[in-house]
Formats: sequence, C-alpha cells, structure tokens
Amino acid sequence: MTRTSAESSVELATDPETAFRIFTEEINLWWVRGPINAYDASRLAELRLEPGVGGRMLEIYDEASGDQLETARITAWQPGALLVMRDSLQDTETEVRFEPSGDGTRVSVSQRLVPGGDPTGLGFGWVAMLPTFLAWTRRRDSAPRTPREVGRLGIALYYSDPAAAARWLRGVFGLGSWDVDQAPEGDGSGWIELHIGDSLLILFPLRGERPAEGPVTHEVWVHVDDLEAHFARAREAGAVIISGIALHGSRSYVAEDLEGHRWTFVQARPTMRR
Repeated sequence: MTRTSAESSVELATDPETAFRIFTEEINLWWVRGPINAYDASRLAELRLEPGVGGRMLEIYDEASGDQLETARITAWQPGALLVMRDSLQDTETEVRFEPSGDGTRVSVSQRLVPGGDPTGLGFGWVAMLPTFLAWTRRRDSAPRTPREVGRLGIALYYSDPAAAARWLRGVFGLGSWDVDQAPEGDGSGWIELHIGDSLLILFPLRGERPAEGPVTHEVWVHVDDLEAHFARAREAGAVIISGIALHGSRSYVAEDLEGHRWTFVQARPTMRR
C-alpha cells in the first residue's frame, strides 16, 4: 500500500512566535545537508524560505548567476501559528502548526498527498527533518551561524530491519543524529541516517540472506567521550562484547550489534570531545 501522508511533532522550550521565526528564517542553519536532503544536494549552496503567502522555498545553487530551484510555494502564513506550503516538485502539501504548550511550543508537521495527486515517488522530508529543527533550537545560542555539513566520509551498513537497528544503535551504543533525542523512524524499506560527529552512517535494508559466518571483513570505529561509561551502557543493554577495554595505542573495546556487525569504540582525545 502506498504511503500518502506522514506527521510528527516536537516540544520546544520557546514561545510560538520565536519558534515560527527560527523555523522560517533559520532554515539554512537547521536543515541538515545530507546526501538526500535536497533535490540537488551535490550543488546546494543555500536553502531559503521567502516570507509571506506566495513566498518560495528555494535551493540556491549559484547566487550570482541566479541558478536556483523552487521546491515549494507558501499558501498560508500566520506568524506564530501556521505555515502551509504546496510542494512544487511532487503532489504534497505541508502544514506546520505552532501551538502553545505549557511554557513552550508544540510544533506539528503533517505532509500529505493532495486530492487527486500522483502518489508516485512521494517523499516526506519536512516531517523527517523536524527532529533536526528541535536540535537546532537547543544549541543555536552557542552554535556558529554556519550550516552544519556532513563529512566527506560516509559508511553504509545493511540490516534486515534498518528501523529496528537504528533504535537499537541509539539505545545501546548511544548513536543518534546530531543532538536529536529520538531514534530515526523508518519502515525498514528506505534510507535511515545517523551521524557520528560529522560522519554519516547510513542504514540500508539487506536484500537476500546474510552471508554465512566467516572471517570479519570490516568494522566501524567510533571515538567516544567516556569509554568506561559507554562500555558499561552497552554491556548492560545486552550488546555482545567481543573484547573488553584494553590499551593498544588507544584504549578501546569491541562489541557486536543486534545483527552481528562489529563496532570498535575508542576513547576520544581531549581535543576530539564535544
């Protein structure tokens, strides 16, 4: 069955007017520059959302030459309350609501196929990116005013159930998506991103049977701030410990995840720590 809608919400410790302003004016800072997070991610220089009804969501490739692409058009603009956009590249409409919630704001995003629209190849990027908006609101007071880019090295791992793997990696190894508190969602059929520092970890669905047990052909190495605490957390959460903490130039230990991938966790140097 083709999925035709998606929705999500987050709680922010700020008022609705400020939340609306951050969402719209600082989109170039909170929207992660991942490989699939733009129509033409390889050329993207800036994301821009023009204010007001009729305003455009733009991917700017070259400001000087005017090389840009409209990806959405604003159909409702109520600062502190409501933002609605009609996608220009697919038949979806995105509604963003800003509602008072205690001392803060609940931001809710729903993206859905428009009546009579073509469901082929739908994506729900606005919903998927909402946790990174939450993360930006929490760190923006001390963060540099430059877009956060992924590093040049990315690692892809294949799992029978990528969504379950993402939740396990979050819960057991503490891996996440740049300060995001929740594990990425997914239906096991598509692309799920995690970030380790500025490096990209992509979880893909495994096609066919996993190869029979044989020699280990690869491991993922991750530097962590507190190796003892990380080791204790992983062991208590049920990770298979292949080798405990030892000193081999750097202090490290090795563990397996829920589907048998091996991970080496290394104590980060003081200059590497967050």
